[in-house]
Amino acid sequence: MGSKMSRILLLGVFTVTVFGCTNVRPKIPVDQASVQPATQVTLRGSPMRLTGSAISLGKPLPSVELVDAMTMEAVDLSKVQGNVLLLSIVPSIDTPVCEEQTHILGEKGNRLPEGVKRIVISRDTPFAQKRFAKEAKLTNLQYLSDYKQGDFGRSIGLLVQGSMLLARSVMVVDKNGLVRYLQVVPEMTHLPDLDKAFDEAAKVAKEG
Repeated sequence: MGSKMSRILLLGVFTVTVFGCTNVRPKIPVDQASVQPATQVTLRGSPMRLTGSAISLGKPLPSVELVDAMTMEAVDLSKVQGNVLLLSIVPSIDTPVCEEQTHILGEKGNRLPEGVKRIVISRDTPFAQKRFAKEAKLTNLQYLSDYKQGDFGRSIGLLVQGSMLLARSVMVVDKNGLVRYLQVVPEMTHLPDLDKAFDEAAKVAKEG
């Protein structure tokens, strides 16, 4: 019995080590700080320049088309009014930090009032976003892809030079299409402060 149990335990360790098959959620640092768009962030301490035109609070989002992962239709967020938008911007959903950020948005974001739309934006293809949503059982979110030219990221100063991915960020846009809150995470391997973003989105939603 002891020998059999040992083999089972060793097989379990091998499976987790090789394939990453574990239900344990990673413990990832959360940043409360923010940097300005079109400046720089770091990736494991190495500086990464952000390119494009910096978005600022109180300004509308630029008119740029994204692609909805579920419908493949073009979406221009500057024309989406009447709802508060909570935008979770990630480099790639197929990485542990981005996956955790999206899980928090989908699972803890249920506490938000009606009228707040939760949206994930990345440069992943729409097909990768759709697969992720189904596998992670997070189809309660909207997924928008900036995969073509990175025009959305460039239009708000959040396109990372070199990798051409989007800088990890969270943004709240009010019912009139104006940016009311923005956190650009200084270190890309850390999470944004989503609790604060939820509070800001709820506060903006109550303004009517």
